[in-house]
Amino acid sequence: MKIHEKYTEALKTFTGFITVFEWAQRVSELYPDLLVKAEKEAQAQKQNTTGLREIAARISSRLSSGNFKNVLIDDGERPRKVKYITVEEQQSNQEKELNDDIEPITRIEIINQAKDKLKIFEIYRLDEFKNIQKAFKDYFSLDFELDHAKALLGKENQGSHHPDNIQLLLKYHNGKKNNNSWERFDLEAQENYIKDSIKLQSNVADSFDIKLDNTILSQLLSRLKAVF
Repeated sequence: MKIHEKYTEALKTFTGFITVFEWAQRVSELYPDLLVKAEKEAQAQKQNTTGLREIAARISSRLSSGNFKNVLIDDGERPRKVKYITVEEQQSNQEKELNDDIEPITRIEIINQAKDKLKIFEIYRLDEFKNIQKAFKDYFSLDFELDHAKALLGKENQGSHHPDNIQLLLKYHNGKKNNNSWERFDLEAQENYIKDSIKLQSNVADSFDIKLDNTILSQLLSRLKAVF
């Protein structure tokens, strides 16, 4: 069995995502001969290193160069994490990635088609939603997104690009919502959601040099009420 095949076999013993360090530890446990060899090579180097560190470095290098098959990498965390996936899982992930890449194009097409059917005041309301969203970003450093409560690309029933289907969600929450449909906030719930977000932001405002102005908040909520 080649060395990279031993690496893969070690990774297969885990069921979830792990760090490269954890992977290297398992390699050294299952294949102590590799650790002994790596220790000897480490001792011959000028810099202070260990056999385990050398194994981890080699795994990391192969990951970065794409030389591992059937390994899923989660770059969303540091240190990055990896997981072994079967051929079937790999194909499924590739299909999902393709759909994810095409999805924004489909969404834009739906929005553009809807714009031609909107009345002038409905277009104004959508523009005002965008302006309010931008103001919260500029003056409160809150990353709200304009969410379609009933998702445009919902699996069952697709929503419409219309101001009556728009609400403000924090980017993190909108990402979790994805293409799921939720009942749209009523005005009171939307205002409370925004106020709660600002309250949370106030806990770190001084550390990030963010100035929270209640007068601006009041005016933004009034503008929101007018178009909601």
